[in-house]
Amino acid sequence: MKGMIFTEFMEMVEVTWSLDMVDTLIVRSNVASGGAYTSVGSYPHEEMIALVGALSQETGIAAPDLIRTFGQHLFGRFALAYPRFLQGISGSFPFLTGIENVIHAEVRKLYPDAEPPTFEVKTTADGLILTYYSEHPFADLAHGLIEGCVAHFSETIEVRREAVSDLAGAQARFILTLQS
Repeated sequence: MKGMIFTEFMEMVEVTWSLDMVDTLIVRSNVASGGAYTSVGSYPHEEMIALVGALSQETGIAAPDLIRTFGQHLFGRFALAYPRFLQGISGSFPFLTGIENVIHAEVRKLYPDAEPPTFEVKTTADGLILTYYSEHPFADLAHGLIEGCVAHFSETIEVRREAVSDLAGAQARFILTLQS
């Protein structure tokens, strides 16, 4: 998992809770990296799971809710860091339709060792169906990123999620419906 995800998570924890909470998570999770993340590094996804688990224990907020909230936050950070990916995009549907062929293609080019999830996209009469596939259990993160995208474009879109398989969090279907 790319270091930028970790640094943004730690930033969100610091802003939302405190720097002391960041320190507590590092100690409690006992991650191999010692919590010394750089945005250009790569780290085992299990470290993110451990950090979120520790945050859940400290706050009493369910881990899936924390990861989803982080996804919402992360979209805003991506929008600030990579505005070129949003230039000329009129809304959530055009952006989300291009994730696989634009965003993830660029990620793979810049970071050959990256393992971004894949999305299968189907257009419907009133929205999109995004099917998420990953090697890692981060469908909650994808859910939050989708919600962050919708918020970024100030649209009213219902986002429903369905399980695709028994692979907890590694596959999911998101049904997006434009609300009138």
